Amino acid sequence: MPQITRKHTSPRMSQLVIHNDIAYLAGQVGIPGASVTDQTNDILGKIDALLAEAGTDKTNLLTAQIWLSDIDTQFAEMNAAWDAWVPEGHAPARWTGEAKLATPDFHVEIIVTAAI
Repeated sequence: MPQITRKHTSPRMSQLVIHNDIAYLAGQVGIPGASVTDQTNDILGKIDALLAEAGTDKTNLLTAQIWLSDIDTQFAEMNAAWDAWVPEGHAPARWTGEAKLATPDFHVEIIVTAAI
């Protein structure tokens, strides 16, 4: 039977799942109604904390999936915060798309996986 560790689990989801030395994070959202920059920075702080809890950090990111509520107007602003956060030489495979998020107060959602 595989060893799977789930953290911050509710009946619906876990914020962090660890399996085979890979940390899988749930989609993280920021402060509702805040600017794209503030939401992105808040999300990245949450990601840092969850990765630390898993025993890893952003230098070990494998993938990042980013959703924006309006890619045309928010892409550059989100990228400025993202680029300041990602350590040089450690950028993950990344894709960005536009989606209707859980509420209109959310502009950014980021999902990452990382090696441990």
